[in-house]
Amino acid sequence: MSYLKKIGALFVSSALMATMLAGCGGSSSGSGDTGSQAEGGGDGAYNISIVFKTTSNEYTQYMMAGAEKAAEETGAVLDMKGATSETAYDEQQNMIETDLHANKYDAMIIAPLQGDMASTLVSGTDMPIFAIDTDFDAPEKISFIGIGQHDAAASGGEKAVEAAKAAGWDKIEAAYIAGVQGDSTADARRTGFQEGIDGAGGMFLADEVQYADAVADKATVCMEGIMQSHPEGLAIIACHNDDCAIAAARAAANNPAYAKTIFIGFDGNITAAQSILDGGETMTVAQSGYDQGYQAVKTVVAHLNGEQVDSFVDCGTKIIDIDSAEDYMATLKSQMDGKAVAAQ
Repeated sequence: MSYLKKIGALFVSSALMATMLAGCGGSSSGSGDTGSQAEGGGDGAYNISIVFKTTSNEYTQYMMAGAEKAAEETGAVLDMKGATSETAYDEQQNMIETDLHANKYDAMIIAPLQGDMASTLVSGTDMPIFAIDTDFDAPEKISFIGIGQHDAAASGGEKAVEAAKAAGWDKIEAAYIAGVQGDSTADARRTGFQEGIDGAGGMFLADEVQYADAVADKATVCMEGIMQSHPEGLAIIACHNDDCAIAAARAAANNPAYAKTIFIGFDGNITAAQSILDGGETMTVAQSGYDQGYQAVKTVVAHLNGEQVDSFVDCGTKIIDIDSAEDYMATLKSQMDGKAVAAQ
């Protein structure tokens, strides 16, 4: 049932509306009471488009798994897609434009590669819009489901300084391997790590930030450059995400000057937990992609049912290190329920 059709259904009788909705080809996994959807009476077969930044990384797969679980519970029908990389802006723009004008979705969830682009694309649409993972400004947006990126990174920066002190570093300098330059999430994490590290007594090397576009291969090159610039070693290598942190730790594995370096990432993937247990990445700022995906779909369905929803659904974060990695990894595997994750 499209959003436009649903609005039109408000003007017909309840009996006729139920008949019309039954013929719209909605999900057979719904509650069966599809006639109550337009009246806000219960969950049902809403068609929801979800456009992720990319489907090629591990973290997105957790969001997808959470969204699928919520769809099972609500009867929603999901159409999930994403660009081939976090710099494939034109691909994501085309996906958003296509789905906005497809006249078959009741709502759209977007994890924007570029916030300004998303704001422009959804301008004037009648379709309910929701943001996940990365927020953007638009009057059409109902809710953002995610975390406070800056504050979470700041907390990670503080923990990294504490760990560096415990590892015996006297001079605590931190290099940073960033995500995509100009991306709002990348900017928030970078400034958050800087605030946390500087505030805890470390020194964030702001003039030496390396941009890796959030991918491991480029993070390896960045780490090689850092080691050339700092042959004496650095106390902290903070990274935009776990893929970059794992790659950086691997690149420095045979360099004795970096044997005690704290490698901190962000996201909290299974591969990060395993790397921590294996002595690679030291710690990660873990957000639950599963919870974000799950809460996003539940929030959309609640809104379409006429319920009041929060403008910000905070899914929270926590720091995972060697003491908590094993239990955390077991939780992630349970959430994925046997689904394979992308190899890093």
